[in-house]
Amino acid sequence: MAQFMIVYKGDATDMSEMTQEEMQTVMAKWAEWMQGVGSALTDIGAPFGPSSSIVDDGSAGTAVSLTGYSIVEADSMDGARALANSHPFLSEGKGDYAIDLYEMMPVPGMDG
Repeated sequence: MAQFMIVYKGDATDMSEMTQEEMQTVMAKWAEWMQGVGSALTDIGAPFGPSSSIVDDGSAGTAVSLTGYSIVEADSMDGARALANSHPFLSEGKGDYAIDLYEMMPVPGMDG
């Protein structure tokens, strides 16, 4: 079974700006997704905070707007996409948010 990193893209609403009811609604949607994914969710992940970017010439760059990550297990990229299709991060439907999926590959020379 392969592991896939889900990377959340887009400027998420700051939870401190939400009412208690709005926050509970968001968390209920996440809980529903996590329950549906079940044991395929191997790492719930974490939200990202402030960011910075360093360019290979030593200059400062602009960090991409990433919100957080999770890790799931699936037989294939199609299987990982199926797990992400119902994710609440994609529920707004306005094109402001996206999920990128990356298969996590072994580090060359570190496989035992």
